[in-house]
Amino acid sequence: MKGGAAGGGYAQVVPMDEINLHFTGDFHAITSANNLLAALIDNHIQQGNELNIDTRNITWKRCVDMNDRALRNIVIGLGAKTDGFVREDHFIITVASEIMAILCLATDMADLKERLGNIIIGYNIQGAPVYAKELNAVGSMAALLKDAIKPNLVQTLEHSPAFIHGGPFANIAHGCNSVTATKAALKMADYVITEAGFGADLGAEKFLDIKCRVAGLKPSAVVLVATIRALKYNGGVAKDNLNTPNLEALKAGSANLLKHIENIKKYGLPVVVAINAFVHDSKEEVEYLENLCKEQGVEISMSEVWAKGGEGAIDLANKLIDIIDKDEAKFAPIYDVNSSIKEKIETIAREIYGANAVNYIGTVNTKIKKLEEMGLDKMPICMAKTQYSLSDDPKKLGAPKDIDISIRDIYVNNGAGFIVALTGDIMTMPGLPKKPAAFNIDVNDDGVITGLF
Repeated sequence: MKGGAAGGGYAQVVPMDEINLHFTGDFHAITSANNLLAALIDNHIQQGNELNIDTRNITWKRCVDMNDRALRNIVIGLGAKTDGFVREDHFIITVASEIMAILCLATDMADLKERLGNIIIGYNIQGAPVYAKELNAVGSMAALLKDAIKPNLVQTLEHSPAFIHGGPFANIAHGCNSVTATKAALKMADYVITEAGFGADLGAEKFLDIKCRVAGLKPSAVVLVATIRALKYNGGVAKDNLNTPNLEALKAGSANLLKHIENIKKYGLPVVVAINAFVHDSKEEVEYLENLCKEQGVEISMSEVWAKGGEGAIDLANKLIDIIDKDEAKFAPIYDVNSSIKEKIETIAREIYGANAVNYIGTVNTKIKKLEEMGLDKMPICMAKTQYSLSDDPKKLGAPKDIDISIRDIYVNNGAGFIVALTGDIMTMPGLPKKPAAFNIDVNDDGVITGLF
């Protein structure tokens, strides 16, 4: 149900069809490395289980680059004795794999291999963690990733260079492109724009609190992208009526934009609001947003890149450069990484989502205590949360007040170097909608793909 990864109109990176399908095969390499480790775990158990792995406490999951809800919970090892030990297992989507996060946060091959070795695959009978390096998995996994670690250079329709490398979704993973791509771009250009997808409560928060912290990056400014349509939707307008001017709904929904502006300022960063223009945006609606941002002391620009390409963003670029030249950024992450797990979670929930409290469901408190006892608590937090709301309920639009955030599971991605907290009903293996995009996709006799979007 989401759009593609390559933009639209005259604001596209190409080749669009390749980027949205197999591209350079990076995702396949990540999937293979992930599932190689899974196979080595079950083979180790089959061959005598020298590490005393507790088959009831294996946390490593298999993955596939496909929305397939039937694979969320499975049983493996059925059949003959030679087919392995019967146990419950699970699949996640490739973009949520810790291997994806490791690839995106590693600085070079040596760092990649160290991170791969530090993956915790589960626990032994005594309750101690078992690491991927104990299974002799590191070298073969790294071999599968030897090309995938290299950034991918593509271009826009106007021949500007762009790196596309990695793809952890911002709702269920850490949502940032690779450190290697960003650092390569910084060596090659005066200005580097990094996309941090979905709402700023997800993409921006994780970019600023996880990636920038890990990579030592200090951003100069933030471009906060919004549309009048989306703000009216947050103001209560049904999707079928978003093209109709509705100033009152825009005013109500603008609380969402104001909250995101407030959040970015908490990181000590100046912000420019870019409104992606649609033909149905009315003059009154545009003027209202311009005045609203002016009241906040924030620059705003109507971005017409979909219709005009780069020419449609000259005003935005000039305003962004002016802000960067003022050198007013005083960037700092929103929390101290050495704080307790709960303090970090509650800081994000309170400061970024606007929550009053955090509820820890089921065995989450026990899992947090165990991570603290093992000394695995001094890491950034990666919140898995719906992208449709500042809360963990996708139906609560705008800037909801008096909300609680529910944490229903928590686990450590030790190789990636962060702790994942699952909120609400978010899942790491999505399902397909009633009418999947696959229904519209075809390829003609000349090998040209149609119907991607």
